[in-house]
Amino acid sequence: MGLRKDIWRPAIVAAPLPAILARGSFEDLPLAWLPPMPSFQFLADPFGYWRDSRLHVFVETYDYRVRIGRIEVLVYDAALNLVDRQPALAEPWHLSYPFVFDAEGETWMLPEAHRSRALTLYRAAGFPTRWEPAHRIELDCVAIDATPLFHEGRWWLFYTACAREIDKVGALHLAWAERLAGPWHPLPQNPVRFDVGSARPGGTPAVIDGRVMLPVQDCTHTYGGGILPLWFDVLTPGRVETTAGSRLPIPSSFAPYTEGLHTLSAAGEVTLIDMKRTELSLHGLGVEIRHGVVKARRRWRQRRAAR
Repeated sequence: MGLRKDIWRPAIVAAPLPAILARGSFEDLPLAWLPPMPSFQFLADPFGYWRDSRLHVFVETYDYRVRIGRIEVLVYDAALNLVDRQPALAEPWHLSYPFVFDAEGETWMLPEAHRSRALTLYRAAGFPTRWEPAHRIELDCVAIDATPLFHEGRWWLFYTACAREIDKVGALHLAWAERLAGPWHPLPQNPVRFDVGSARPGGTPAVIDGRVMLPVQDCTHTYGGGILPLWFDVLTPGRVETTAGSRLPIPSSFAPYTEGLHTLSAAGEVTLIDMKRTELSLHGLGVEIRHGVVKARRRWRQRRAAR
């Protein structure tokens, strides 16, 4: 981790995702920010799910002192007033990107968890705060930000690979399956797209005017620097053709969160986004020093235990 920290903050945009893409801008759209977090903590990767006229916003919550993301759920009423907030999912490893969706009569969550070296699909055992691991999805690599879509009779999964740092942001892989539990079939031509400016998934895919659209991140200059639609002109197990759309500009009214945008997720008549600012301070330097001391002590204890 560098001394400059990414600080993300999500918001609810009062417009459906297709309308945002059609107008190519967030300018002048009503916006409801999620609550601010304490220093060197943030919320990110928002995904929305409506149930009983309430919007459940699942997010990563992250503290630079701990460095293991957890999943929280923030519940909003129909007027977008916050009415509840609770932990939703925690594991010994980092979790983020909590994609929540309905399929096959159940509600599922597919979070990003590449540090566990696995991709685990969770089933809601008591929505929205109790989730149980249901299926381990086997692919051709350890997946980053795996994003599912059911389209034309089969499941598709979009993801990047974590083999190298550049692959995490630039190597788009696809797999398909007849059932959500699998077996999953990675495409033999993976990666189907290699471009740090338009490959890493960043939200909910949709079918718009007959074409599949996947929000993807622009990481050309910085991680999560922007978001744009990636259009699939052809999407079959044997052939994939893509066209990148225009990057959505970040309005100046989002200040100070104008240094990045890396999630665009649909939730009916609203859309979830998150923006970032970066922070560099003596407090941040102190966080780094304390983290380094903790890591050094942990290594020392491990060496002593191994003797």
